Amino acid sequence: MTNRKQKKLTKFQWKVFSVTASIPLGETRSYKWVARQVGSPEAARAVGQALRHNPYPVIIPCHRVIKQDGTLGGYAGGAGEKKAKLLEIERRIKENSK
Repeated sequence: MTNRKQKKLTKFQWKVFSVTASIPLGETRSYKWVARQVGSPEAARAVGQALRHNPYPVIIPCHRVIKQDGTLGGYAGGAGEKKAKLLEIERRIKENSK
């Protein structure tokens, strides 16, 4: 196992990760929504950059954050198809648990 050098995270990044972790399974929120929640309503692009460097993708579900217009936007885990697939799996899990 390789020892990855961990970059120190900023307070802003921790706020973004905390808010993103609160998005329920199978649901999405916009970058702008996350920016408002962290107290920086004009920082949607900075939210995207913070999520781009998400060191905990299993814990911090950055794939649940999308563009304001409903399109997917980028994804730290790779191409948008992966983001779409993860969201679809989560929606099915949520639907089957009702």
